[in-house]
Amino acid sequence: MRIGILTGGGDVPGLNPCIKAAVYRAQDAGIDVVGIKRGWGGLLYYDVNSKEEQWVTVLNKQNTRTVDRSGGTFLHTSRTNPSRVRPDDVPGFLRDPKHPPKKDDPALDFTPHVLKVLEHLKIDALLPIGGDDTLSYAVRLHKEGFPVVAVPKTMDNDVFGTDYCIGFSTAVTRSVNFITALRTPAGSHERIAVVELFGRNSGETSLISAYLAGVDRAVISEVPFDPEKLAQLLLEDKKRNPSDYAIMTISEGAQMAGGKIIEYGQADAYGHKKLGGIGQITGDALKQITGTEIIYQQVAYLMRSGEPDALDRMVAISYANLATDLIIKKQFGRMVALKEGKYTHIPIDSIASGLKRVDVEELYDAQEYKPKVAHLLNKPMFLY
Repeated sequence: MRIGILTGGGDVPGLNPCIKAAVYRAQDAGIDVVGIKRGWGGLLYYDVNSKEEQWVTVLNKQNTRTVDRSGGTFLHTSRTNPSRVRPDDVPGFLRDPKHPPKKDDPALDFTPHVLKVLEHLKIDALLPIGGDDTLSYAVRLHKEGFPVVAVPKTMDNDVFGTDYCIGFSTAVTRSVNFITALRTPAGSHERIAVVELFGRNSGETSLISAYLAGVDRAVISEVPFDPEKLAQLLLEDKKRNPSDYAIMTISEGAQMAGGKIIEYGQADAYGHKKLGGIGQITGDALKQITGTEIIYQQVAYLMRSGEPDALDRMVAISYANLATDLIIKKQFGRMVALKEGKYTHIPIDSIASGLKRVDVEELYDAQEYKPKVAHLLNKPMFLY
């Protein structure tokens, strides 16, 4: 048997330990492993008629021995979706001047080419590591009959069907550390600090970071907020603080009541534009309302930078071993997961069954813009 491993979407700490663990487990079982570079892009841009091997690499214990000592993914990544490729992104060897794309739907589906590449590379099963976008294409391959076992990763922790995704713990840990450090200038200058966090349309990173860092207010994607009300709450927080400052978190996907999500740039292959800037807009509004100077800080890519913490290492390694064991047993069409603190696996197409968002009623005070755990008894470690 020969397994292909790839990483897609945004990088997170924990990917390299996951790859290494899968390689070690596979080799111990006598299975060959191929690393596919740049996510699904490695399969889209691979030319079966060329001897160029820039898109794949043989993986073994020797060349993965030290990769777990750093963050990110040494296989690199992309947001490529082979089922929706813009004309400008089509590899030259796949372009057909006789059949130009339709104007009303320029995206092209190159799944037949991907399947041809997998056959050419003699790959018997795929182990993709990614978020809901990356894994949505894994679902497509599964429906085409190709053997797949998926591993969920995203610092947003928003893949449906699992309580935990690789990268979340480290992202929260980084955020808490930066929030704590930011108290120094906020207190020294007696300002209101607005900390904007990645998380797309899930407010979990803002909520949990705020809960752990003990910030004054937290704005999440799931609840539109009133800037006037928020300003008054922060002014009260500031007055109560002996150091005369207040601090809040805000999700990049948050929106003011009656407003809209701040997006920019061209949509990617999965239909998503970049998010970000709501913290700056909120800061400007707070300054105008309160007359107080604002510190605006995007933690942004620092949340997903550097090596993984112990929890992300544990989950990444355990997910890798479980996923590889499923492949060895030929139990395909699955995604490994954590449910109520226990490792398990679910049908891979479950990721399209719903949206994972913050349980506002259980975990958030929508009137006070604060984390609120309504019933902590018997709640799992990863609050959800």
